[in-house]
Amino acid sequence: MARHSDLYRLIEPVPDLRSEDGRGPVLVHGLEGFSDAGLAIQGVSEYLRESLDSQLIVEFDVDELVDYRSRRPHLKYSFDRFADYNEPTIQMHAVKASDGTSFLLLSGLEPDLKWDGFTESVIDLAGSFGVRMSIGLGAMPLGVPHTRPTNSSAHASDVDLIKGFSAWPGEFSVPGNVTSLLELRMAEHGIPSAGFTVHVPQYLSQTAYPAAVLHLVGSIAKIADLELPTAELEKAAEEFTAQVNAQIAQSPEILTAVELMEKQYDEFMETRLGSDSLNPGGKPLPSGDEIGAEFERFLAQQTGDGGQGDDPQRDG
Repeated sequence: MARHSDLYRLIEPVPDLRSEDGRGPVLVHGLEGFSDAGLAIQGVSEYLRESLDSQLIVEFDVDELVDYRSRRPHLKYSFDRFADYNEPTIQMHAVKASDGTSFLLLSGLEPDLKWDGFTESVIDLAGSFGVRMSIGLGAMPLGVPHTRPTNSSAHASDVDLIKGFSAWPGEFSVPGNVTSLLELRMAEHGIPSAGFTVHVPQYLSQTAYPAAVLHLVGSIAKIADLELPTAELEKAAEEFTAQVNAQIAQSPEILTAVELMEKQYDEFMETRLGSDSLNPGGKPLPSGDEIGAEFERFLAQQTGDGGQGDDPQRDG
């Protein structure tokens, strides 16, 4: 049994996770809290669990790992009583890809506490399950237009793992987070580790963004050689983009800002000059917050006029 079993409960029986050729499973980990622009990490986890055959095999003790006062769980109040409690979870599922290959999915809230104990627990579990590679997921808001292909920044313990993917250049310091720490610690324990941080338009980062989920699922499938379904995500991304385009077309201010962002994004992609993808041309560019604020004002006006049209900022 793993050394830090006090932080989790193993749920028996655990299925055989090895492939027909004897390879161990891939571990995909996406924890919500630090880097989940466009609700992409939550979206990937829910999509993989719900669209594929999945089995809960590990439950972590959230009482030991989560500070409830910093992220208060929701309770449902119904008329004269409290009716339900949205209990936070940190779980690991065994999931079967479309071709029958098993992989592991670690999802839920990013721990507030005991990062060392948590990462060591995950590494111990990875060792006992024979994990052959780990893949971390993140999503960050950037000054990119929604009308262009979704991209991500890849990173890995071995550059050969991410050949064919785009990596973020340079060296810099970033705020600590458990997903990145897991990527580092896995590599230190001899488990090849990679990760993808998908780029989400800043002005849409507070709403569910299906294109980011689609991109991450595709990246997982490619690097891990897994067969994962994407038809439902492709349809959702197309419908969402159409809704946003229709609403933007009715606001000259937003349309002008997005067109300027498109122009500067295209110039950057063509020239690859500089490393500042937030403002590649060095020209005045409305911030994502400014576009987002204008977008929210526009949506509020539409609601005030009778709520015509679908609001892409509402889930489902």
